[in-house]
Amino acid sequence: MQQPAKYLVVIDSGGEMIARMFDASHKLLVDFDASSSEVAVMTQGLVAQRSAIDPAWDKALRGHSAVERSQAEVYTLDV
Repeated sequence: MQQPAKYLVVIDSGGEMIARMFDASHKLLVDFDASSSEVAVMTQGLVAQRSAIDPAWDKALRGHSAVERSQAEVYTLDV
């Protein structure tokens, strides 16, 4: 059974903003266009952490540059 999403990361990926959902262990569950209305609904009332540079994100966000990770928005979702 798939774990519920705990984190939503909005991050630049080669010039396009994407939203990536992760479980509590930082396993990728799904990614989609960050301009979708779902992102606005999921983040309503939440405050983002302004960086995914923490080493805990190294494996989950490999392939993203340090600049992309430093500018990412990380939301902790209510589960």
